[in-house]
Amino acid sequence: MTLIFTNSNMKNALQSWKSPSDPSIGRFSIGTDSLIHPQVIIWDGDKKYWRSGPWNGNLFLGLVYADPSNNYADASIQNLSPEEAHFVYTGIKTLEFSHYVFDYNGKINENYWDKFGKGWKTVYRAPDVECDVYGTCGVFGSCNPKKSPICRCLKGFSPLNSEEWSNGNWSRGCVRNNPLLCGDEAGKDGFLMLSTVKLPDFAIWLKGVNPSDCRKQCLENCSCLGYTYDNGAGCLYWNTDLIDIQELKMSGVSLYLRLSHFDLVGNRTKIKGIIAAAIISNAAFIALFIFFLRKYLKCRKDKANKKMLEKQRMRENRSGPVELELKELPYYEFQDLLVATNNFHEKNKLGHGGFGQVYKGKMEDGQEIAVKRLSTAHGQGSEEFVNEVVVISGLQHMNLVRLLGFCTQGEEKILVYEYMANRSLDAFLFDPTKQEVLNWDKRFNIIEGICRGLVYLHRDSRVRIIHRDLKASNILLDKDLNAKISDFGMARIFGRYQDQEETRRIVGTFGYMAPEYTLEGNFSEKSDVYSFGVLMLEIVTGKRNNAFWCEDQSLTLLGYVWNFWVDGNVGPVLDPVISHPIFRTEIEKCIQIGLLCVQEFVRDRPTMSTVVTMLGSDNADLPIPKKPGFTQRLTASDSDSIQMLQSSSSMNQMSFTGVIAR
Repeated sequence: MTLIFTNSNMKNALQSWKSPSDPSIGRFSIGTDSLIHPQVIIWDGDKKYWRSGPWNGNLFLGLVYADPSNNYADASIQNLSPEEAHFVYTGIKTLEFSHYVFDYNGKINENYWDKFGKGWKTVYRAPDVECDVYGTCGVFGSCNPKKSPICRCLKGFSPLNSEEWSNGNWSRGCVRNNPLLCGDEAGKDGFLMLSTVKLPDFAIWLKGVNPSDCRKQCLENCSCLGYTYDNGAGCLYWNTDLIDIQELKMSGVSLYLRLSHFDLVGNRTKIKGIIAAAIISNAAFIALFIFFLRKYLKCRKDKANKKMLEKQRMRENRSGPVELELKELPYYEFQDLLVATNNFHEKNKLGHGGFGQVYKGKMEDGQEIAVKRLSTAHGQGSEEFVNEVVVISGLQHMNLVRLLGFCTQGEEKILVYEYMANRSLDAFLFDPTKQEVLNWDKRFNIIEGICRGLVYLHRDSRVRIIHRDLKASNILLDKDLNAKISDFGMARIFGRYQDQEETRRIVGTFGYMAPEYTLEGNFSEKSDVYSFGVLMLEIVTGKRNNAFWCEDQSLTLLGYVWNFWVDGNVGPVLDPVISHPIFRTEIEKCIQIGLLCVQEFVRDRPTMSTVVTMLGSDNADLPIPKKPGFTQRLTASDSDSIQMLQSSSSMNQMSFTGVIAR
């Protein structure tokens, strides 16, 4: 494969399809932003979505597999000139029929033919993790997918907005703690080496400069914020805010970050002060000893509790071993949580559900938290507690609620989450006094947020997660009304190539569960798609599906919306808050997508990735939905049908959780 970059087509050397079945021009394209030190860039419209890092004549200085000894380094740039550059894919001799595929979701995949498995396999994908997405951590932020949270400010910098940063919104980045010096005092500043990183964007090339001169020229230039020297690329420096830095396990180069002498000297002074205090003061020595002893004992307790969780998960989940290792999840002391919640006082209660109650808490450092205290009666919620800790501890996404830690003491089982100022979606959506806050723009943003969270769970996280209890009360809203999926007590981990699973224990909420799950115990990612479709129709109509009643006919909300959609007049079903004609086209599109998601048969429903694409497409491009499942409500006259269903069912246990605000 060869891509030719010229001054006229730098952004669109290769275009993506609009959808898996529509080869017209999509939103993503592959190109570059320079022909001097070119880097391959995936564009989302006019915005950068992913970049390879600059080309140094031998490899790209930002690819995970860019190490020359690695068999996956199979790309090169030839015939460089001021007007034209050729990106050439030469293939890997050790792989059969190796080739690149640029899909409609903006991902470039390197596939090869597995002659043993008799199928195509992907050996490389970009972007692959959240850190690969351009500018995830904002300016002067560094991203590491192996850490939690994935973003941190570079040394000498602090978050621009601490509250947003702690809530997982890193897009606004970091700011410098101490200003750089200039002029005669510039020599007091220095450099901090950041090793094996993906270089930030917008590098400037200094031609014919050796390593020592590269450093010197950066120090003498008041606008220079950092530099690097690579044998292939030469001297590169930056005079704009550093963005899109990623910490790599291998490959990458060393970046020399320019810092104020206060940041550099202050750190050394602090270390000397600690050592001096430890030598001079016996009291300080004893305090340090006690501190480290407590930390050691707490670490041992954390490990013991995590082992207990893993063993309990193995015992209670007979479907197989734990497939997701626990991250370094903090352990909270029960006494600290008692203080934070004022002994779980009723005034701090946020809500309750089938497995416990949720309280607002405030830690000593001022951090607000949500504390989910599971019921101790009859061991209720034990399996859900273990399941939620194991599943969510390894997940990081802006549209998933963040699990901060857990506590187990005696019969107490407690989960600690980030606090959501606006609680849950149902508290707004179904409250006549609060509905008006959710105008159409906010509702559409919530829909998109839920979509992104589900795509991450189904496709983009390290393991595939099926939520199984998606509903309005499990969608939490932050202070800006951004959606975050919560409550993973019912979730299941799927293998990467597993399509569905069968269970004899049906759990979930009536009205949101897909037909194949309710009646046969089969669930898959398409079960979550069905629940999402129900939720989308609730967002548009402002009515609960499992509390909806049509006086003239025994219809569910799905059947009610379906009848009006078939008649070509959806106006009567819309929430009056959003019924303005200016929004009608986009709302009708969402209704059609919602009906596509709740179709009766699994094969007819789209994936969440396809739903994301549909939300960005025109109504004319959407398929025509078939009649949903569960359009009719059972009444007293249907008792024979109920008895027949119960007698023919092979499931030995069925339980439902109620829809309760929290």
